[in-house]
Amino acid sequence: MKYTPEICEKAQRIIDKRRSDAEYSLQQRRAEILRTAPEIEEIERQVSSAAVRLSKLIITGRSDFDAEFERIKRNNLDAQEYIKGILVSKGFPADSLKVRYSCDKCSDTGFAPDGKRCECFYALASRLSVEELNRTANMPDCDFAHFSLEYYSRDLGAEGVIPYDKMSEVLHLCREYAESFSETSQSLIMIGNTGLGKTHLSLSIAKAAAAKGYTCVYGSLLNFLYKIENEHFGRDESGTDTMSTLTGCDLLVLDDLGAEPSGKFYEAALYNIINTRINLRKPVIISTNLDTAKLRRRYDERILSRIWGVYMTLPFYGTDIRQIKTLNSR
Repeated sequence: MKYTPEICEKAQRIIDKRRSDAEYSLQQRRAEILRTAPEIEEIERQVSSAAVRLSKLIITGRSDFDAEFERIKRNNLDAQEYIKGILVSKGFPADSLKVRYSCDKCSDTGFAPDGKRCECFYALASRLSVEELNRTANMPDCDFAHFSLEYYSRDLGAEGVIPYDKMSEVLHLCREYAESFSETSQSLIMIGNTGLGKTHLSLSIAKAAAAKGYTCVYGSLLNFLYKIENEHFGRDESGTDTMSTLTGCDLLVLDDLGAEPSGKFYEAALYNIINTRINLRKPVIISTNLDTAKLRRRYDERILSRIWGVYMTLPFYGTDIRQIKTLNSR
């Protein structure tokens, strides 16, 4: 995935702070330990003196170097084990005098031993990219606790179903989906008229997934396609790569499929998003106000065949909740 210089700099600053925080924490912990067990400092001095003697042995090239080296090595190992024993006896973990870095692979430097960027750097940069994209999406903060079934009728509707019963099933399914969410969860397409709670439930799932540590991108398909278009044709000089972020995150929520303009570029970009995530086995949640008949008239068979073949369809029923709330407030 491509990251902007600003994202890379921010990620490195965070990693640098992790390292300085870990080292400062060791200083504080060490001061506390030495107040409780001052004898450790004398043992450490002896180990340090042994290291100096070893350096002199290397320089002088003594004939008994190998034997002396092994003796010093054994003494140092014994001293380290003795210090661990003291720590444990005083109620401290045995590794209390080691720096506790967030990443053991790079010791919070951002670089692996081979000089390449560490996995922790890419994970952080990816999360920051997702957060930046979500900040510009201007989507409401929704969760399951604030989704109410009271706005759905318990009477038989025009579709031949009772909206309350059907939406109870949808809510239950979405809760279960969120609870068991993983990077390979099935994709969903939520279909129904405007104002029936599609955005609310899709974002509730995203919020639950994010709470588990998954990277979630959410926003209107229209806005995402505009970003991709501007980046593709050089009208956006920020260096962002929206397509990579959309295809690389753990969960992608695309709101309002069908509201975007028609055109070969938009259709190709949409196909690329859907097809790439299917190939990567990464889930997408799509919401649309178009019914299946309108979707068939609106989109190429390449797109629809992938959606119908992979996505679980969740039909939404009822009356526009916003209209009901407006009437109730009068």
